[in-house]
Amino acid sequence: MRIPVEDSNAKGPAGRYTINLQPSKIVCIGQNYRAHAAEMGKPVPTEPLIFLKAPSALAASGEPIVRPRGYQRVDFEGELALVISRRARRVEAARAMDHVLGLSCLNDVTVRDLQVKDGQWARAKGLDGFCPVGPLIRTGLDASDLRLVSRVNGEVKQDSRTSDLIFPLPQLIEFITRYMTLEPGDIVSTGTPSGVGNLAPGDVVEIEIEGIGLLSNPVIDEEA
Repeated sequence: MRIPVEDSNAKGPAGRYTINLQPSKIVCIGQNYRAHAAEMGKPVPTEPLIFLKAPSALAASGEPIVRPRGYQRVDFEGELALVISRRARRVEAARAMDHVLGLSCLNDVTVRDLQVKDGQWARAKGLDGFCPVGPLIRTGLDASDLRLVSRVNGEVKQDSRTSDLIFPLPQLIEFITRYMTLEPGDIVSTGTPSGVGNLAPGDVVEIEIEGIGLLSNPVIDEEA
């Protein structure tokens, strides 16, 4: 997937280029906001909860989210994501951000029925197009306190700040790389705040993060 990279500290064409984003894996974190854990009826985790989305789930801003038929809940989940710049293995939190190219918006689309049925999340979250990312990767941005807003058809559904993360980005990288190597281009998504909800064909879902931009995707029926 082609995606622009923009430097927060540079102006004009010199601060913008495009890369081909091809992650070997998309590592996601569950229940990383206290309010979201509560709305899902889960306790606050004592360590990060890791799951994976298939690289084939990756989609660009503007591409449609295909809603599969036969399910009651296909939820949006607005998240802050980071893209890895260089190989990271057993990285300490103090130098974790040295391995990050930049930040982006991500929608962790989920078939909630399948998540409950399967007891694990690969099928529920791994469908093609179920990981929109964009509209760009922003470098040089402080991720500690950014506003995250999700909208469906212009109506605000999620409104939170990254300062409410249970496990901040450096701690997440340290934890993940204790168990698996992160390669250049890999994506780490940091969890969603409360307010997730169902999507229907015809909806437009937007994830906007302060300093990054607006990720927007229409929802269509799988038969369309």
